[in-house]
Amino acid sequence: MTTATAITTPNQFVESNGRRIAYRSIGTGKPIVLCTRFRGNMDVWDPAFLDALAARGFQVITFDYSGLGLSTGEKDYSPVALAKDARDLIEALDLKSVVISGWSLGGLAAQVVVAMFPERLSHVVLIGTSPPGPNVKPAEQLFYDTAGKPVNSFEDEIILFFEPRSQASREAARRSADRIAQRTENRSVPVPADWAASVLGDKPKSPLFPADPILQALKATTLPILHVAGDHDIIFPVENWYALNQELPTVQLLTYPRAGHGPHHEHPEATAEHIATFVRSTS
Repeated sequence: MTTATAITTPNQFVESNGRRIAYRSIGTGKPIVLCTRFRGNMDVWDPAFLDALAARGFQVITFDYSGLGLSTGEKDYSPVALAKDARDLIEALDLKSVVISGWSLGGLAAQVVVAMFPERLSHVVLIGTSPPGPNVKPAEQLFYDTAGKPVNSFEDEIILFFEPRSQASREAARRSADRIAQRTENRSVPVPADWAASVLGDKPKSPLFPADPILQALKATTLPILHVAGDHDIIFPVENWYALNQELPTVQLLTYPRAGHGPHHEHPEATAEHIATFVRSTS
């Protein structure tokens, strides 16, 4: 029997609260549910990162938010709505002791899951996202100018997710893009660019993510939390997490040098190994 990989695993669907949620699953073991980024669907994840997680004993689950990709229902980019998608998928699949994870916008959703629906969670892994509350370092205008384009070129993706000033990061961007392109059948549907741009806006704002009650939940939770970042994230600067040192008792911070908003795509194996070690060594 051939083991499914991130490239070959089929699309699956569950019905929950009047809509159909599309998801993919690879690997067996402890479930990790990944909430995707802005303008993301199941196909924006680097297969090397997903396969590396599966190889380390995780059941890796990606999904499309309501009304986007292959999922039905009303589309809504508010973190609360996205968190409800994750909660409903976890309940529909009857998952327990779940690692809730999210990249960028998905990281905001994952934090709402911690605050509102923590019952089935064991750990939290956040990637390139923002903590709640005012920012000590704002996002860069360059992100808004680039992310709002109807179509992003490869150079745009380097700007958005990698470190353009680093040749090593540029080379990693090419390898990641080539891996993502390997899935050619049964792909998800792109997020409508005009709708996404209208939600994003055209300039930085603070706070990007309202503080209460999410910040209070992070201060009170006993769930171990790992945040993975690059040292030059143009939308969610990692400095905003370091500003909360000694306020968030369970948060660990992993920061890659000369990396951007997609550190797990630049360092897929290393990030998967860090996540596995984090989950194995904390409770």
